[in-house]
Amino acid sequence: MENASTLLPVTPALGVVAVVLLTAATAVAALARLGHGRAVVLSGVRATAQLLAVSFVITHVVDRLGFAALFVVMMYTVAALTAAGRVTATRRLFWPAVPIVAATGPTLVLLWASGLVPAKGIVLIPIAGILIGGAMTATVLAGRRALEELTQRHGEVEAALTLGFTDRDAAMEICRPAASGALIPALDQTRTVGLVTLPGAFVGMLLGGATPLQAGAVQLFVLVALLQVQAVAVAVTIELAARGRLVRAASGQGDGGGSGT
Repeated sequence: MENASTLLPVTPALGVVAVVLLTAATAVAALARLGHGRAVVLSGVRATAQLLAVSFVITHVVDRLGFAALFVVMMYTVAALTAAGRVTATRRLFWPAVPIVAATGPTLVLLWASGLVPAKGIVLIPIAGILIGGAMTATVLAGRRALEELTQRHGEVEAALTLGFTDRDAAMEICRPAASGALIPALDQTRTVGLVTLPGAFVGMLLGGATPLQAGAVQLFVLVALLQVQAVAVAVTIELAARGRLVRAASGQGDGGGSGT
């Protein structure tokens, strides 16, 4: 089997092409007036710095379970901070963190208790990262969409209240249909796996010497776990929005904010 290092050789050419692609993305965002030109540049620069730093840190914590656990806590903190910056009007982390923790916490405990994820940093960190990242994305998409609907269709909420709906039920009727669309990316990824996309876990295992059956089984597990995690995150986020626990970001906030991935 071809060595994994030949897939994308780490040479100066890789850096040059990455810079060209980032520049192209920035130019397109600016020319099309997408409003994210500066964010594209900052995201690329931050990703470079963060990956270099994390690569160094992980090599020193994977063999120490306590440090690995602290690294996972850091993941939760950054994910909550990112969700807070994208969805809410403040940087208070509690409510934006609730869907992320509620979705991933029980799942990680189940995986550990079943023996599928051993108490080893080399396994815990990437699995936790995949699930926390998925929950964060679902929380942001569902939260923004729910609060946008509640703001734009406030009159309909008031009308439902006059018909005898409770505050929570009136808000839920308005925001749930739109916010539930946050599950669409996960659904499409799962439906088209192997036909449109070959995700990283699958390719990585193949390059590492696993059989196609083993790689497929692991990738299926990851996709199903992600689907479950994101479904919970979306449901909890909608519930929080309907109960008024999440407050819509003020104009100009939430589009370039966040301190996450």
